[in-house]
Amino acid sequence: MSTIQGKVVIITGASSGIGEATAKELASKGAKLVLAARREDRLQKLQEEIQQNGGQAFYKVTDVSSHEQMEKLADYALKEFGKIDVMVNNAGVMPLSPVHQKKINEWDSMIDINIKGVLYGIAAVLPSMRERKEGHIINVSSIAGHLVFPASAVYSGTKFAVRAITEGLRIEEASNNIRTTIISPGTIATELLESISDLELKSEIIEVSKIGIEPASIARSVAFAIEQPSDVAINEMIIRPTIQEL
Repeated sequence: MSTIQGKVVIITGASSGIGEATAKELASKGAKLVLAARREDRLQKLQEEIQQNGGQAFYKVTDVSSHEQMEKLADYALKEFGKIDVMVNNAGVMPLSPVHQKKINEWDSMIDINIKGVLYGIAAVLPSMRERKEGHIINVSSIAGHLVFPASAVYSGTKFAVRAITEGLRIEEASNNIRTTIISPGTIATELLESISDLELKSEIIEVSKIGIEPASIARSVAFAIEQPSDVAINEMIIRPTIQEL
């Protein structure tokens, strides 16, 4: 029996891509899921699919950039299941652009979702995890959290921040038996590219993304981190397509 069996897992950004794939992977291993995203129709469809396959899932429409909504999400999980074992802070946006274009609204969106969303997710689940002296917080960064490339300055900044925040959390909460994991995907076949507003840049990135691996590959990595014995923490993983050089 998988050690994931019976674990209560919250997943943000669960309506597509890595979040959706992770939900399916963990459900197949017996996790009890609380799915969060902004698109209710997608959440409902995913919940139904998981339930039809014998899994257990609830959902709550949530905007991760709202501290209040993230607190309500954690409260909902505690009300339904009595505990939170794992928090997967996966929601993110990637509207790449050169700094000189001054796409301020896009910068704000990345900071609100990619950084504040992760912080709010941590803040929402940490009290109950500290109380139980156990828990696991998994934050999705990116290869762009290790490297900076043209048009990625702000996006990379947010993903470097996720790594810094997670490492700080690891140091602070190690004595409370709370595990942390940073997942840094390389090129993945997801909807993230749809948020790029510069059509020429978008076309270039889409061409590069043709080597992208499926989100299920990241989902298996998340499951691997969760499945380790409680005294083992997989703190960081980079998962690229084999042929990706960057």
